[in-house]
Amino acid sequence: MGSRGRAITTPAVVAITLTCLLTLLLAYLNKARCAGAPFESSGRSLVFDRIKDSTVCYSDIQFLWLDRGIDQHLFPYIGGAITDGQLTGGTVEYPVLSGLLMWFGGIGANTDAQFLMHSALILLPFGLATAWMLGRLAGWPALLWAASPPLVLYGFHNWELPVVAASTAAVFVVARYERVPLRTRGVVAAVLLALGLCLKIYPGAFLLPLIAYVYTGGRGGRELPVTATGRRDPRGALAVTAAAVGTVVAVNLPFALAGYQGWRASFTFQSVREADITTNSIWYWGLRPLFTSTEGPDSTYAQVVSVASPALVLAAFALALWLGHRRYRRDGTYPWVAVSAAMLCGFMELHKVHSPQYTLWLLPFLVLLRVPWSLVGAYLVADLAVGIGVFRYFDALYTGTDATALEFVVQAGVWGRAALLLALFFLFLRAPLRLEPPPPEPDEAEPPPPTPERAPVPVRALAADPR
Repeated sequence: MGSRGRAITTPAVVAITLTCLLTLLLAYLNKARCAGAPFESSGRSLVFDRIKDSTVCYSDIQFLWLDRGIDQHLFPYIGGAITDGQLTGGTVEYPVLSGLLMWFGGIGANTDAQFLMHSALILLPFGLATAWMLGRLAGWPALLWAASPPLVLYGFHNWELPVVAASTAAVFVVARYERVPLRTRGVVAAVLLALGLCLKIYPGAFLLPLIAYVYTGGRGGRELPVTATGRRDPRGALAVTAAAVGTVVAVNLPFALAGYQGWRASFTFQSVREADITTNSIWYWGLRPLFTSTEGPDSTYAQVVSVASPALVLAAFALALWLGHRRYRRDGTYPWVAVSAAMLCGFMELHKVHSPQYTLWLLPFLVLLRVPWSLVGAYLVADLAVGIGVFRYFDALYTGTDATALEFVVQAGVWGRAALLLALFFLFLRAPLRLEPPPPEPDEAEPPPPTPERAPVPVRALAADPR
């Protein structure tokens, strides 16, 4: 149901999914402009470095063909390490499931063009699955995922499609299978979010609102198991927690035992990464100038960011959870999807790195939650300013041409996106799901039902009354 009482037809969902297929084809063709013969001896396309920024066909997939052991077909993490901030021996900077996908994409590839194509084929089903699930949940608004510019720009920019599919699937399981006990749905959703954590970390934050949703009995508190005493389900919350922890341990433990240094190096790499010009963050464009003098940037900048960024992200998470609890106290249902969306906004806003492809993380929530379409459109415009402008800006810096106008475009995109994320943080926490009916407008609110009139008492009954 797209909203209660309005059916989403199978042909509509199929049309949405096929539209997504066409969009992903355009996404591949866009990135493939950077790949192809002639090649260097390493398998790198000669054209890559020449046009990757000027024509905006750069992708991390093609870039990471070298320097991560993919071209050597090294199994990830096991023999890896980090030295002076550089990864070696097959370690990549992402959690283990993303590393496995990268390794699979490299099997049989001898050039970056083949690696890009193999990776696209691996990622394609996840993008289509996301379109199908969003179509089933929200109907035609799912075209925001299936036919949007971000999917063209970033569909095969990095390995984002599997993690987006995992987080969307968690919502899908909880929302679509209401006949299944909430504890069971919660456990399955927790496993999916934990797998997402093992792909790109951020879905792990959504486990907290999911646990709260199960603990408070789901929709209106009416989904408590018969064995639960009172108005809470601590056993269900514990089961969800255990499922998530067990999944993360089961996925990571083999790698940690077989090659601890290589496994740990991926986390070390992210922790020591600085908020530099490649991060597109408010820290670089807002805070760095305060620590920069004629002699260059002050090392204090990196130290401040390394403390302030995670502290503020955690504060944003706590605020979202608290505001979600306030809404639960008012409405009777803990808004776990809305809280998850707000937590994501907080992370994207305050994390020291804000890669352009993170927009793909946000799109499903813009589909699932009723926020103004004008705000969605404004966000897409700001995203285009960053997603296109930043690469043109890099090209201008590299070639020594005037970058003033392009720097303005990038900064407008960064600060516009930041302002919109702040607005979305609070709007998400008030927004209903699209699979629920929107609240009536004040002037369209249904009038209260008329007070029923007392039925007339038959005269015969009055005559028979001994009073």
